[in-house]
Amino acid sequence: MVFGKDVTVVYQKTDQYGRLVGKILLDGKDVNLEQLKAGMAWHYKEYQREQTPEDREVYAKAEDEARTARRGLWQDQEPVEPSEFRKEEKRERQNAK
Repeated sequence: MVFGKDVTVVYQKTDQYGRLVGKILLDGKDVNLEQLKAGMAWHYKEYQREQTPEDREVYAKAEDEARTARRGLWQDQEPVEPSEFRKEEKRERQNAK
C-alpha cells in the first residue's frame, strides 16, 4: 500500500526499540485502518488504551468485520497473533543452540 510512496506518520511515542508508534497516512487515508479492513493486520487490544476512543472503536470494528468476512489472515482456521509467532520463533532459535 505504501511502498515507494510518501506517507505521513502521526505519532506520540516510540517503542522500546526506538520505533515510531503511530498512524500512517497516505493522501490523508489511514493505512493502518485499511490494513485491518483487508484482514492484513491485527488490532492489538493490549495497546488500544493508547488510541483515541474513536480510533479504538473504528479499528476494533474493522478487525471484527474482516474476521467475520474471513478476509486476509482470517481465512486461516487458526491464525497466529504476530507476538505469539515471534515468541515461538525465539523459543525455536534458543532450542536450536
